Order: sequence, then C-alpha cells, then structure tokens
Amino acid sequence: MNKILKAVAGLLFLIQAVNAQSPDSLLEQRNREYKQQLESYLQHWIIEEYDQRADQAWSRDYSSIAAFERSVEPNRQRWREILNPPEFRKTGPMSRKPHAGLSDLSAEWVVLPLGPVTAQGILVFPEGASKEKPVPLVIAQHGIGSYPETPFEEGHELYHAYARELLDAGFAVLAPLNLRTMAFRNYIERLCRLIDTTLPGIELARIQHLLDVVLQDPKIDANRVGLWGISNGGMATMFWTPLEPRIKVAVVSAWFNHRRNKMALPDDRYVSFMVVDEEHAFIRGWLTEFTDSDVVSLICPRPLLIHHGKQDRIAHWPQVQQEFDLAKTHYQKLGIQERIEIEIFDGGHEARTNTGIPFLQEWLKTTK
Repeated sequence: MNKILKAVAGLLFLIQAVNAQSPDSLLEQRNREYKQQLESYLQHWIIEEYDQRADQAWSRDYSSIAAFERSVEPNRQRWREILNPPEFRKTGPMSRKPHAGLSDLSAEWVVLPLGPVTAQGILVFPEGASKEKPVPLVIAQHGIGSYPETPFEEGHELYHAYARELLDAGFAVLAPLNLRTMAFRNYIERLCRLIDTTLPGIELARIQHLLDVVLQDPKIDANRVGLWGISNGGMATMFWTPLEPRIKVAVVSAWFNHRRNKMALPDDRYVSFMVVDEEHAFIRGWLTEFTDSDVVSLICPRPLLIHHGKQDRIAHWPQVQQEFDLAKTHYQKLGIQERIEIEIFDGGHEARTNTGIPFLQEWLKTTK
C-alpha cells in the first residue's frame, strides 16, 4: 500500500512540475530555439558558403597587371557601394596653426571645412623638406582609444612613436583625426545606416579631401604616398586603400584577420566582434564577397605589409597566416610576390617600426 501511495505521490509531483512551468518560460524556450536556428543559418552562410559565393563574385584575370586591375573593377565598385562615402564639398580654405603639444617637431594642426563636417589632423615635415627636395608622405592613422597625437608619443607601448620614426626616415606625416571611442562610433554608425552610408565611408571622404589640399604643398611628392594604420586605423587602411589610388603603399598593423571567423564565430582563441560591444564594426554587406584576402586583391598590385602579434587576441595567429597565404596568391600569380609581406611576431596589438619603416622606404624610395 505504501508503494502505491509513493508512486501516486511521485506522479502527482511530476504533473504539478509540468503544470508549474510558466507560459513565459515556454515562450522563452521557443524564442531561444528560433535564435539558434537563425544563428546557425547565418553563420553557415557567412563562413561555410563564403568560398562558393566568392567564386561567383570574382573573375580575376592574372594575365597581366593591367588585365587584373580591369577584372576586379566591378568588385571595386561594389566595395565603394558598401562603404558608400558621401559627396562632401570643400567650403573654405584649409587652416593651419602650430600644434602646441608637438612644437618640437614644428607640427601643424590642419582643419579643412567640408560643409557640415571638417577634416582635421596633424601635418609634419621632416628636416630638409623643400620645394627643391620634396619628400614622400605617409598617413599615420590612429585606432580606437587613441588620437592623432598618439603615433608621435614617445614610449607608447603599442605605437612605438612610429610617426616620429617616419619623420626621422625622411617622410612627411599626416595624422588624421577619426572618431576614437567605441561608444561614439557605435552611436554614429547607427545614424549612418539610416541614410545608407558608413562611418568608414565618411572618414574616407574626409581624408580624400585632405589629400587634395595637402598634396598641393610643393614640399611633398604627390606620387609617393603611403598609409599606415594600427587597429581601427588598420581597418581604415584596408577599407580606404582599394578606393584611393593616390595611396601607393599600405601597412596594416593589428587588424588583418580571418574576417569570417572574426566577425561571426565566437572562439576562446580570439575575441570575436560577436561578443564585444563594437556594433560599429558590422558593415552591411561586408561579407558578401569581401573577406580580407579578397579586399587585398583590390589593393594589389600595390605593396602591402601586415603586422600581427601572436599574443594579440584580435585574431588567432594561425588563422591570420592562413588568410595571408590566400591574399598572397594574387601577387604570386602576377609574379610580384615581393610586394606583399607579413610579420607575425612574439608580441601583442602593436605597430612594428623595425619592418614598417624599411618597407615604406623601399617602396616609396626615400632619398634621405
């Protein structure tokens, strides 16, 4: 009799437990399952189906450099449509005033009005630059959490004063102001999406207008322009170089990545953008056909150097090497593999002057 009572009691307990499950918890379970379906579908589309999609999107002709550049032009136009830079117009002359914090370099703070916005930055010339001896220009683009002044900061553990090193090597330096905090970039990117533009597109338009004016200075050789960015400045380098032909050489520090995994797949070996509050990094349409190795084909045949530290959690370094090997094939098939290099080093999220400076010297031919 006791066994029967215990069995009945157990059955009643189970019935009560099932009945006690609230409608809200059932609804939430259903919602979680739907989220998992969507996540699985989208991650598969972004990552596993990328190669098939890219094969259909790209039709590269490696028979010559000229043929190659013509063959990727439709993709270049689609990349422009993704960034969709606005059409700013200059609405006044560029002002120049001494930069008090960098007076030892005779640096100037320049401001160019572009209607509702301005393009701003630091402009510095090396000793000996003149109309009779014009020098190459390198754009030194800071990342999130930094300022145009940061690349000049002595003792900085990430930037290693690479802008000062550039000056010592005979380059003029233009260090533009970009929006610097994650919170501000997230906020502004939301507004950009409402009018079908992007913050990187806006910042591209600003630097292009700055170059229009700065390159008129007779102390600069307008045919020798490089771009070196770190972190979010590395993003700018990857994003802008395909669309700005005046940039002849590019150095990307602490950004180049296995882009599909970085954007869409959380992993303990690196920090995916999926698990951090950097909404600004999610550009509509980016991974339809423009993973990093494919974007490199829009930089090719121009020289490109990539820096990545093995302790940099922006990426898992073997995946960076894998993506670089794919990027290098574009140069190899054109017989110009010496124009692309990577330095994977035992360090972190930083620029590398020991390779960056010589690379720019080689390809921009400084005379100092």
